[in-house]
Amino acid sequence: MITLLNDNFSQLNDFLHGKSFSKIFILVDENTHEYCLPVLLGNMETDLGFEILEIEAGEEMKNIQTANQLWEILTEMQADRKALIINLGGGVITDMGGFVASTYKRGIQFINIPTTLLAMCDASIGGKTGIDLMHYKNMVGTFTFPEQIFIYPKFLETLPFKELRSGFAEMLKHGLIADKNHWENLIQINKLDVEGIIPHIQTSINIKQYVVEKDFHEKNIRKTLNFGHTIGHAIESLCLNQGNPILHGEAVAMGMISEAHLAFLEGLLSEEDSKLIIENIQKYYPYWDISDFKDDDIFALLINDKKNTDQKINFSLLSDIGFCEFDHQCHHKNIIKALKFYRKLNDID
Repeated sequence: MITLLNDNFSQLNDFLHGKSFSKIFILVDENTHEYCLPVLLGNMETDLGFEILEIEAGEEMKNIQTANQLWEILTEMQADRKALIINLGGGVITDMGGFVASTYKRGIQFINIPTTLLAMCDASIGGKTGIDLMHYKNMVGTFTFPEQIFIYPKFLETLPFKELRSGFAEMLKHGLIADKNHWENLIQINKLDVEGIIPHIQTSINIKQYVVEKDFHEKNIRKTLNFGHTIGHAIESLCLNQGNPILHGEAVAMGMISEAHLAFLEGLLSEEDSKLIIENIQKYYPYWDISDFKDDDIFALLINDKKNTDQKINFSLLSDIGFCEFDHQCHHKNIIKALKFYRKLNDID
């Protein structure tokens, strides 16, 4: 269940009072520790003891070493199966915290309180938990729903612009794959700020929830949520491995541009719609230089994408604005052309 919190967090307190938890562990990074934890603690009403678990911020922390450290801390603090983990943060925190909770003692309860736009609209919703393996994104994880998701939109006011823009990419994706009206409303936003984005958050949440409810274990329609992520994740992984990490939403935006052109090359999407999509995404996202990445390096990651079967790359591609196909296997030459198309956008600009 997803609940929008009011200013006194009464819904969260009702939840805590209605359960029999033995102890509470609050997982944060240094940013949410500084900007969001005081708000949570100032409004959280419980007689239970709690401990703060802090990790460094950043995708590079979403690995087995961090998970192992958290498991060890939980063990040292004698966390039992009735303990609760509160994941207070963005996608890294909700992914990591959910993974640690779902595996510790074969599963303890956790809730998500997302603090970034990306986490509110996408990452914290849907029951996917996970960590990265080497430089492969989300290669190890579980499908485990949190007990609850509590969203406090005012946390968005703590975000730098780049983080807000990163989350906006997932909202654009939701419109492109499932709701043309949502897409059209979003691209009318001239200035990306909290005030302009908040009215559209619920629609994105509803789209993500609907898709997940239809296909929790990602056997069919849930794969459409991967639009922009096949190429996007490959670029994100290469950047991370290079020591120059790109924000997830920036990678997804690049991926959506490339895959919109790929959908045109594959005869799924009209040239007019492909250009319209690309031009509107470019309004919000700067060009990211991928000239240092060889096609072979990108393909090595595409082949290892967890959505693939039998060494065949499965794409989720648009057939129209608001409609998306999944398990589409593209011609190798068209993938190369799509990457070449993106690289040349900087020359066009």
